[in-house]
Amino acid sequence: RKDVRLGKLRYESKFMAIKFFAETKHWSINWMCKQLEISRSAYYKWLHREVPGQELENINLAELIKEYDERFKHILGYRRMTSWINHFNHTNYSKKRVHRIMKKLGIHSVIRKKKKKYASSAPETVAENRLGRDFYAITPNEKWVTDVTEFKVPGENKKLYLSAILDLYDRYPVAYIISTRNNNKLVFRTFDKALAANPKAKPLFHSDRGFQYTSKVFQRKLTEHEIEQSMSRVGHCIDNGPIEGFWGIIKSEMYQMYEITDEESLRNAIHNYIRFYSEERSQDRYHCKTPLEVRREAFSADHPAEYKIPQNKRIEKYKEKWCA
Repeated sequence: RKDVRLGKLRYESKFMAIKFFAETKHWSINWMCKQLEISRSAYYKWLHREVPGQELENINLAELIKEYDERFKHILGYRRMTSWINHFNHTNYSKKRVHRIMKKLGIHSVIRKKKKKYASSAPETVAENRLGRDFYAITPNEKWVTDVTEFKVPGENKKLYLSAILDLYDRYPVAYIISTRNNNKLVFRTFDKALAANPKAKPLFHSDRGFQYTSKVFQRKLTEHEIEQSMSRVGHCIDNGPIEGFWGIIKSEMYQMYEITDEESLRNAIHNYIRFYSEERSQDRYHCKTPLEVRREAFSADHPAEYKIPQNKRIEKYKEKWCA
């Protein structure tokens, strides 16, 4: 059992250990006090003490943190842990307080592996970067970003490919397709599925310079639907930052939440996680609403709510250095 020092008593960790083993293992209190070199009277004084209100609150908060960490399979960092606990329990805990208790509990979110990979291509036709890293949208279906990522099937020399289209207004996945082949058909099916769900949409459509997006067939599909195309520059993955971030979220959280052993379980995990992301994963930017909630509210309102993108100091420093 981890010792969480939530009070200020000098021997609290020893007292807590005695209480734990006395209740769960029925060890002798007298023997444990002798081994730990403390008096029985001091232990019983601590046991029957009046616990300060702040300490009780910290204990309750620690229990909430452990509950949320288990429920969401260790995907919550202290910022999102704070937001979700406050939102669902109508509390107002500070991030510093939650962070401090999480450190004492040894609880932290999954650490993502950073990987940069740039693939060269011989495009048929490319488009300008009309999106220009302006990832803010004021209405649904104003700006869509898309990409394809891969997943290795455990125990097999095989991969699955996920193609998705993300709406920049609510970060809602408007369409996705899973396939064993990364080809034109995969991207075309994803695009057709997105338009079938949003038949009146005419968004700015942004992608990298993958062969599927630069093909003349795909560009004809965009022209037929009067959709303007935008493409990232070569070697500038941040030009398509939101979809790259979406892949990072999936790959860092999905493997924690689901047991994946073969192709079928991997497919199920992808489907279940995207549903979880869309319908259950609250986001701070949207005032702890899910992407689906934000989207439904926008479609039912005369004037969709605006959700400004919080300033990210690290990104601003990156832009100052590399994006002159």
